[in-house]
Amino acid sequence: MSQAWVLQICHGYDGPFLDCARQYAVLFADSPYKVMTVYLSGKYDAQVEAGSASDEVVFLEYSSKALRGLKLGAIRAIRRIASERNFTLCIAHRFKPTYIACLATRVPVIGVNHAFGVYHRRFRQWFANAFSKRLMLLGVSNAVRDDLRASLPAWPEARIETLYNRIDIETLKAQQVTREDAREYLGLPQDVWVVGNVGRLHPDKDQETLIRGFAKALPDLPAGSLLVIVGRGRLEARLRALTEELGVGHAVRLLGQIPNAKYYFKAFDVFALTSDHEPFGMVLLEAMVAGVPLICSDCGGGREVVDSVGILFPQGQIDALSQKVAAVCTSADGELKNYRSSMIARLNDQFSDQAVESRFWSLPFLSRLS
Repeated sequence: MSQAWVLQICHGYDGPFLDCARQYAVLFADSPYKVMTVYLSGKYDAQVEAGSASDEVVFLEYSSKALRGLKLGAIRAIRRIASERNFTLCIAHRFKPTYIACLATRVPVIGVNHAFGVYHRRFRQWFANAFSKRLMLLGVSNAVRDDLRASLPAWPEARIETLYNRIDIETLKAQQVTREDAREYLGLPQDVWVVGNVGRLHPDKDQETLIRGFAKALPDLPAGSLLVIVGRGRLEARLRALTEELGVGHAVRLLGQIPNAKYYFKAFDVFALTSDHEPFGMVLLEAMVAGVPLICSDCGGGREVVDSVGILFPQGQIDALSQKVAAVCTSADGELKNYRSSMIARLNDQFSDQAVESRFWSLPFLSRLS
């Protein structure tokens, strides 16, 4: 019998999607299957190739324009690739790769959904229904899963499941630098109290609420306390103007994009995620590995990650956020140590490669492969 393969299709490897590819490839490390990962866009990159944890990596190098519309070129390319191996399963991240996988192959397809609203459009609903016999959908959180189920009410619930994002805990631990080195790299004073945030400067991330909550808490925080926001986006000018309007420009630092920002999370005394539309929140896992206390808005997938190991506040509630920030600042060392031990336990139980591997192979859709 010829070697059995799994085909993984990603739109690209920007942002979190290289690690998403790694997460799914390693699920097959101890199986009879080899994994080929195909990136539809993005130039060849040796580091991406190595980081994909796959037996073979293909870079199709399509432009964004070529991946609009019917995507015929990509469909033909994937069809050619599919004809050259004994593929038994395809894993596709986001809708475009799922669309291409269904049209270019004849194998079962797992569509992994990393956002809300993917199947709100009527065409996408029709498409999913047309391929429902060999398509299974995964959400990266229960919140995303429930959104998918609401969009496709005729589907059996067993064909729309949750598979959490996860993290290579030990590898990231080794990569994260000390508090002192992290602060030096980010240009932060060593002796001040720091609230950290990492993410796109986008309305979904709601850094405006974070800035307002920090400004309200600032009189109750130690002298010199800082809010540090890492990331770039279309709201940068607006957020800078807001800091000046609130009179906290001296205490808020917008650092822009920092390569491998997850290496420097120990620079923060608390990590705050104030999103109003968070499908999961990989940055929460990265902060947990660093042992940094968490504050998170009580909505979406972030709530599922932080539940029982961090502090939740009602989404958009500035007064509640400011109170939580001040409370963390005055927490006793013993209380913070308890948070850290709880976070590591939760990482291992729910968000490690090993924990999710067991869940993955128990999915009904995969009973024919296991």
